[in-house]
Order: sequence, then C-alpha cells, then structure tokens
Amino acid sequence: MASARPARKTANLGLEEAVADAEARYVAARPKSRAIFEQNLEAMPGGNTRTVLFFQPFPTVLAEGRGARLVDVDGHDYVDWLGEYSAGLYGHSHPVILGAIQKALEAGIALGGPNRFEGPLAAELCRRFPSLELVRFCNSGTEANLFAISAARAYTGRPAVMVFDHGYHGGVFYFAPGGDRINAPFPWVLAPYNDLPGTLALLEAHADELAAVLIEPVQGGAGALPAEPGFLQALREACTRFGICLIFDEVMTSRSSAGGLQARLGITPDLTTLGKYLGGGLTLSAFGGKAAIMAQFDPRRPQAIPHAGTFNNNVLAMAAGLAGLQEVATPAVLDAHFQRGERLKEKINALAERRGVPFQCTGCGTILALHCQGGTLRSGRDLAAQDPLRRERLQRLLHFDLLERGHYLARRGYLALSLPLREEDETSLLGAIDEFLALRRHLLLA
Repeated sequence: MASARPARKTANLGLEEAVADAEARYVAARPKSRAIFEQNLEAMPGGNTRTVLFFQPFPTVLAEGRGARLVDVDGHDYVDWLGEYSAGLYGHSHPVILGAIQKALEAGIALGGPNRFEGPLAAELCRRFPSLELVRFCNSGTEANLFAISAARAYTGRPAVMVFDHGYHGGVFYFAPGGDRINAPFPWVLAPYNDLPGTLALLEAHADELAAVLIEPVQGGAGALPAEPGFLQALREACTRFGICLIFDEVMTSRSSAGGLQARLGITPDLTTLGKYLGGGLTLSAFGGKAAIMAQFDPRRPQAIPHAGTFNNNVLAMAAGLAGLQEVATPAVLDAHFQRGERLKEKINALAERRGVPFQCTGCGTILALHCQGGTLRSGRDLAAQDPLRRERLQRLLHFDLLERGHYLARRGYLALSLPLREEDETSLLGAIDEFLALRRHLLLA
C-alpha cells in the first residue's frame, strides 16, 4: 500500500513555494526510497552510480517492472514513460526477450569463443541500416562512439573530430556547458547545432585536420531537439567534399524505423553507432559503416586494428537482441511506433496551445521531451535563453506533479516510448499534463 500524501496546498503559491510544497509531498510519500538512498550514501558518492538517475531530494527506488508499468519500493504504481532512456523499447519482462535469455542461459553464457548469435545479429543490422556494410559489437553507446571516432581517425590519418554544443555521445563525450572535465582527450572542434553557416565555416576552416563529424540526428540529452534535415544534408555534402567521415550517433534514434532515422531522412552517413535497446534491455552496442573503414578491424589483414572487449559478443544480450529485432521490432511495428510518438507530441502541444501557456513537447517519433518554456527550440542555446533557476524549478514542479499522478519520466522532461504502452496510458498522461497546465498556469505565465 502506497504511503499517504499530505494535502495539496492552493494553486496560488509562488514558484519557490510550489516547488517546496510538491517536494514535501514527494518526500512524505517515499520513506523507503529515502532510507535506501541514505544507506547508499555510505558506499557511493551521492548514493548513486549513474548520474542521470539522480535528482533532488533523492531518487525514487524502483522495485519491479512489467510491460509499461513500474512499482517503487514504497508501493507506488507508475506508467513508465522514461523507457530506460530509450533502452527499454520492449518494456519490462517481454516474453520474447525473456524466452531468448532463458534459452541462452541454459546453454552457457561465458563461452570464450564465437557464438551462434553474433553473425545473424550483424547480418540483420546490415540488412536494416543503409550505412552498415560491416558492423562490430561492443558494450555501450560510449564504447560505440569511441570506436567509431578511432576508426575514422585511423582511416583518414587526421586527428580532430567536430561535435556540437550540448551534444552527448556517452560518459566521456559530453559537450554541454560544464560537462567536459572527464571527456576523452581528442582534438575537438565544437560547432553550433542547427546553425548551418556557423558550422560550415568551422568545417571549412578545420577540414584538413578533421577525421570525422559526429552528430546526433536528435540531441536526446539536450532536450530531444531534432537536427533539421537540411542541416544534416549539408553536413553530408560537406563531409563528402572534404573527405571527412560523417558519423551518425543513432544510439537513441535507431528505433525511428527499421533503418533508423537515416533511412527515414534518406541521408546516409559513413559510420553509425547503435546501442540502448539493441540488446533487448541488456548491455550491447554496435558501430559500423562503409566496408573500407570497417575492414581496418579484420584480423586477417596485416596491421589490423585490434578490437578488444571481453563482452563484445555477450551471449545473453545477443540472443535477446536478435529475438527482439526478428520477432518484435519489425519494420511495420517500428513505423507504427514512430507515428504514435508523433501523434502524442501533437496532442501535448495542442493542450498547451489551448491553455495559452508557454509549454511544449519537442522530439522526433518516440524520443520526446517536455519543456516548461515557449518559443522555438532548435538547440540547447534556445533552452538556455530562459533564466536557468526558473527553468529548473518549473521542470522540478512538472516532474513532481506527474510522479504524483502516476507517470514516471526524467526530471528534465525526457520521454522514450516503449512498445507495451496502451491507449489508456496516453489518455492518462494527457490528463495529467492538462491538470499541470491548469493548476500551474499562473507560474508558467509569470
């Protein structure tokens, strides 16, 4: 049984007071989460081992998941809109995924040699993604981007990599302000996202030293901000002209169709990185692209680049990933899922328009984000135009209010839709957002 919550105060509170009230309600309803957090502080800095999952005053501790539902240790039920930051495409405990894992478990999980899943999984990816002529596996999106960058540097003989402000390509590739203190020490050229003249000027100025341009077709960490198709097409043309490898980080957006967002847009990079849902919820990622680039890793060749990683061909993840692609995430299913996300985004924006408040949903397909902010959002610079303290407080308030209504998402408003979500879940979310817009209207307009 979930804990009782204190009575909600009036809707006429100021922003700081409203956040304090919502936080007090959150804390009172989660004594077990708080106790676990305080115990974890004794062994982990901040009581946490994955920064993105932390939020003040302490994160909700989850106990179990089924389908698109979550239950926390205090007994609260949620609809899962976070989707494990897009890794949870199949939801929780999908029978196909569980069956594949169980079958693989029974046959042995650390075999020390090639297994029967890696070849078929690689072939399936090469069939689906336009850019993948050859592919190799690794363990995380961070690793996939590291290997793709290194492959481009080795292939071109050039040192530098162009990335974009507010981009995120893994734990050591973080380009938001203040996020670069532990970045891998490559020579970076930081370009303005969705600013074509500024980016092309930088690209031409550094063309002789650039091995690669690395870009997310949708910047997930920055707030689900899509790259404009014309911007991506111009990058493709410029990279071809200067002999630079164009890398699409499709760790998140690869779910946009059977062939990722690149297939939907009709723009083919030289290299692509994949991850998140690829292992059916287990640890798995991949990088691949043109045969000439990827052939550098062929161990039959003299001077081949070694590609190490004990769990590169993790049996459980590969079995789950192959079953998921072949039996669940078919091209038709992924297309329908993409359109479902687009419709949800339109409905949320229609609510904000009807209420007349500065609030919006951005994103592409099933990678979305909620923003307590009006105006056009094309890059992280546009988000930063609002007072940061006010923006942070409004996002906290939104997060607390939606959690209280039984909807689990990231503090920053990020959503990644999973396949088991039902129509009634969407109806409930829309109702909760509409209630927030009505109750907090005076704060959004202040």
